Amino acid sequence: MNIDQVTEVVREGVWVALKLGGPMLILSMMVGVFIAIFQAVTQIHEQTLSFILKLTVVILVLLVGGGWMMETLLEYARKLFALMAMR
Repeated sequence: MNIDQVTEVVREGVWVALKLGGPMLILSMMVGVFIAIFQAVTQIHEQTLSFILKLTVVILVLLVGGGWMMETLLEYARKLFALMAMR
């Protein structure tokens, strides 16, 4: 493998990681902001409230998009194994 192929594999790996982790991180961050605003307005400072809601959002994202995430990861792995087999 030359340096261009290695660079392409690493770039694609970072892109796959962003595609897989991005939706969960963005949605849990949005829930965290909304909960922080709610807690500031109501002066309820319960730490488990934000944790449970963030956990629920992450589980829902995994249930809804888990198939797509797995297919994306498998496609990337197949490309890597195909590159290794060519060597």
